[in-house]
Amino acid sequence: MIGVAVAATWFIGVLLIGPTGDLTAEASRMLAIFGAAVVLWVTEAIPLAATSIFVILAEILMISDQALVGLPSGFEAPPYAEFFSTLAHPVLILFLGGFVLAAAAAKYGLDKNLAGVMLRPFGSSPKALMGGLMAITAALSMFMSNTATTAAMMAVVLPVAAGLDPTDRFRSGLILSIPIAANVGGIGTPVGSPPNAIALGRLVDEGIRIDFVQWMLLALPVALAVLGVAWIVMVRWFPADVERVDVSIGGAFDRSPAAIVLYGTFAFTVAAWITEPLHGVPSSVIGFVPVVVLLATQVFSTSDLRLLNWHVLWLVGGGIALGLGVAETGLDTWLVGLFDWSTLPTLALTAALALLSIGLSTIISNSATANLIVPIGVSLAASEAVDLDPLVAGMVIALSCSLAMALPVSTPPNAVAYASGAVKTSDLAKVGLVVGGVGVVLVVFVAPPLWKAVGLL
Repeated sequence: MIGVAVAATWFIGVLLIGPTGDLTAEASRMLAIFGAAVVLWVTEAIPLAATSIFVILAEILMISDQALVGLPSGFEAPPYAEFFSTLAHPVLILFLGGFVLAAAAAKYGLDKNLAGVMLRPFGSSPKALMGGLMAITAALSMFMSNTATTAAMMAVVLPVAAGLDPTDRFRSGLILSIPIAANVGGIGTPVGSPPNAIALGRLVDEGIRIDFVQWMLLALPVALAVLGVAWIVMVRWFPADVERVDVSIGGAFDRSPAAIVLYGTFAFTVAAWITEPLHGVPSSVIGFVPVVVLLATQVFSTSDLRLLNWHVLWLVGGGIALGLGVAETGLDTWLVGLFDWSTLPTLALTAALALLSIGLSTIISNSATANLIVPIGVSLAASEAVDLDPLVAGMVIALSCSLAMALPVSTPPNAVAYASGAVKTSDLAKVGLVVGGVGVVLVVFVAPPLWKAVGLL
């Protein structure tokens, strides 16, 4: 209740003060909404998705053409439908397609069977087994939610871990490797993690459209490098007491007609996403195909549809709406103007955005963090105050949010692994800080120059 009280006090107080100095009437209203959203997302006083819906409703009632109180004549209020449409933003449709594919894969055991097939070449060597598990988890997490991937892979790895001596450090390492790999793999594609979608949505508002393959070209090298570092850390800190590990994972693939339809749809969707530059069909349109096909063929039922993580879609939609409102009212310009950013070197500014993102994401949801930082960070980069590419700003924030993994509360995959009882908070903190720290260094100091050198910027 304290969070709600603080949010309400801010909201009402800013509205009562109204416009002042360079802060216009419409921007002051948006400031009231923005501040209240910050408090509610950080404190989680109400569900995160509820805050997102509050943002959309407040923007409609206060800064749209249906505002309850008139706005200055010089302000062209956006249509109220523009804010409602954020709940069907192309980025959300892309995510919906990923959710449906992931849920259908779990329903027919495709995820576990794929893991079993992909893991066989790695043999029974502990180091190779851990590397294989991390590679498979990261790969699945690129096309499924990292939470769903972790849940599936934990079901795969727990029986293997149960066969090891409880005092064997490798047992804990094997389980801990799953959430670490899922978090890192999620940055590799637009559908891998909500911060990716939030950044994409804000960049679209700035006229910067990034397709599926472009995102992979930008983010995948970072993910692979961080994954390699994570594997080295894991095998050094969690050595095995045995030379061989008995692995028996997966079973026969479901050969029912429904499962075959799923396999074909899954393969088509992933292939179409990867070849987007060749055919030009937007990834969001491609992502809608499996939704229609799987529902129409009853491979995915309406009962299954009800079980999707709709609250995540609403959370992302609220973040997109927040960015839209901040830009439409000029609040971004006002916030950027509070500090002389030109005195800050570009590299220092990039590092500040990354550190703020990973620091806040460590203690609150990475989606909530992205919702708060992406609108301001991209707006700052788009202004003339600094020499920072908006695309770089959006990518740095999104990737840094997903690299926060030092606490059980940092990400759902961490919580899943911690709930197994085999992972200590101290181990999670050490590994998360090292892997996340290395990731931020790569994102800030290595990735942008590399992107520029190969012509991606």
